[in-house]
Amino acid sequence: AAGLGSYGKNTCVLNQGLGSWFFIGVLLTDLELAPDLPTTDICGSCRACLDACPTRAFPEPYVLDARRCISYLTIEVKDSIDPGLRGSMGRQVFGCDICQDVCPWNRKRQVSGGAWFEPRAGNFAPPFEELASLTPHEFQERFRRNPIKRAKRRGLLRNVAVAMGNEGSARHLALLEILLNDEDPIVREHAAWARDRLLDRLPEEGSRGSGR
Repeated sequence: AAGLGSYGKNTCVLNQGLGSWFFIGVLLTDLELAPDLPTTDICGSCRACLDACPTRAFPEPYVLDARRCISYLTIEVKDSIDPGLRGSMGRQVFGCDICQDVCPWNRKRQVSGGAWFEPRAGNFAPPFEELASLTPHEFQERFRRNPIKRAKRRGLLRNVAVAMGNEGSARHLALLEILLNDEDPIVREHAAWARDRLLDRLPEEGSRGSGR
């Protein structure tokens, strides 16, 4: 209604110049300003976001089932993640932007948020080995004043375990064995799931590799 954009099929607000990568701010003023006109739908027949969602979190266009959203699962869920969804979460450890990454409007943007929105040094795509070995103290220090603390150490290591199980690499078995002895029962539960998933997939991948 304010003319900022229109709702996309991924339920994010889309702006023709900025895509969906923007924050909405508020400015209070007593100036007489002419309001912008509401924008019309700009998605058309595109289904990129709907088809790309690994967990099928969009039952229909413009409707999000947050219970299946990877961002919700990795950040807001504080206990166990639904086993039926774990295998579709891929390597996502904290949040997910797949539905925005594939949006054609986001490929057309010409501006960025600047240095304030760049990831901290060492926190851009850190290896699983680093994250899986974080002690409670190391977690607090590394992610001080960082949104990742919203998931807490339990949630982060839980997500790392699921991601390692989905990646399917034998080198992660040793890390999962460490997480199986973690002090947190939620971490141990997901590490056990990931180990079993990994072991189930390795023979198949090995047979494919030997046939090359």
